[in-house]
Amino acid sequence: MTKKEVLEIRHQFAQATCSIDKICGCYVDGDRRKIATMKEAFLSLPEEEAFKYFEIFKKNLSGSIGKNLITMPFPTDSEFDGGTQEFLLKLRNSKLEDDELIDQFYDKVIENYDYTGNYLILLIHDTYDVPGKTTDGLTMDDASDEIYEYIMCCICHVNLSKAGLSYFDSENTFHNRIRDWIVDVPDIGFLFPAFIDRTADIHNVLYYTKKPEEIHEEFIRYILGTGMPVTAGNQKEAFQTIITDTLGMDCDYEVIRNIHENLNEMIEEQKDSPEPLTLSRNSLKNLLETSGVSEEKMQTFDANFDRAAAASVNQRPVAEGSEETLPAPAPGKVQLYANNIASTKSFEVKTPEVVIKVNPDRADLVETREIDGRKCIVIEITDEVSVNGIPVKY
Repeated sequence: MTKKEVLEIRHQFAQATCSIDKICGCYVDGDRRKIATMKEAFLSLPEEEAFKYFEIFKKNLSGSIGKNLITMPFPTDSEFDGGTQEFLLKLRNSKLEDDELIDQFYDKVIENYDYTGNYLILLIHDTYDVPGKTTDGLTMDDASDEIYEYIMCCICHVNLSKAGLSYFDSENTFHNRIRDWIVDVPDIGFLFPAFIDRTADIHNVLYYTKKPEEIHEEFIRYILGTGMPVTAGNQKEAFQTIITDTLGMDCDYEVIRNIHENLNEMIEEQKDSPEPLTLSRNSLKNLLETSGVSEEKMQTFDANFDRAAAASVNQRPVAEGSEETLPAPAPGKVQLYANNIASTKSFEVKTPEVVIKVNPDRADLVETREIDGRKCIVIEITDEVSVNGIPVKY
C-alpha cells in the first residue's frame, strides 16, 4: 500500500466519516489467560469512547512505509482450505458475527504473540464505500462503484498507570492516586485485505509494527502466514555491507559523500510520489557507478549484493532443532527502502573521539586532507562559530 492509500483508510477513523459496524476485544493477562471479552456495535459507543478507539486505529496505520507499515503478499498455499489467508477471509466475511471464529482468532493470537504482560486484542469490521474520483483526482462522494470490506486488528499493551499524588476535589487536598490499567497504543496490528489501487486486494495484508526491529516472527508466520519482511535495520546493514565490500580499500570519504548526496537527490526527486523510493539491485548498482565507483570495483558488486541480501533475509529456524525456516524473500529480489538506509536529516562523520554532524545539503564543507604529514578532517568555516553556545572568534 502507498502512503496515499493508507491515509485514505485512516481518514475513515473520525466521527463524521466512520462506517465501522462491529468492534470485538479480548483482554489477556501475563499468564495468557482471557480475562474479558467484548463485542459491540461500534456506532452505538459513547462519543468519548469512540474517539479513544479512533486514536488507537489511526496509530495502527501510522509510521513509515517499509519500516512500520509493510505490505506483505500471501503465499499461494495460504489461500487454500486451512490456510492463514483463507481463515482471515472467512473472519472478514463473517462480519465478526461468528463468535466461535472470533474465539479461534483470539486463541491463535494468544498462542503466537510473545509478550509477558497484559494486552488487549482489538478487532474491527468495516465496509467503506469508496468514492469515485475524476481524472484530475477530485473526489466524488456520490459516485461510488467500489466497496472495500475489511477487518483490522490492533494488539495493545495494557499497563498499570504510574504511582503518584493526585488532587481530590471533595477533600481539597492531595492523596496517593488510584492506579488503574491503561490501554497503550498498538504494538503490532494488521489490515486485511490490503487497500491497493483503491480496492480490496485479498492477496496482500498490511502489517504494522510500532518497533521496526521487533517484527514478531511467530505472529507473522502463524496468524498471517506471509513471508518474513526484511527489517529496516537489516536493510541498512545490508546497504552498508554492499558498499564496504564493493569498495574495499578504496572506500574513501569523497566516494561515500557522493553516494550520500546522490541518494538524497533521488529521495528529493521522488518526495511527491505516492510510492516510496526503493533500491533494487540495478538501481543500487547505478547509484554506485554515478557516484564514482570504478568499473574494476563494480565487478564484485553482484556477488556482494547477493551475499549481503542473503544475510539480511531472516531465515532462522521456526523452533530449536527444526530444519523448517520462516519464509522470506529471495535474496535477489530484496529491495531496500531509501528511507531505511539514508540519513536525510544529517551527514555524520565519526572517529572514536569525535563526531561531526553536518547539514546534509552542505556535506561539501567537510573534506579530508593531509597536513604536516597528518591525516585531517577539515571543516570550512563560512559563518559564525560557537562552542557550547558561546560565540568564538576565528
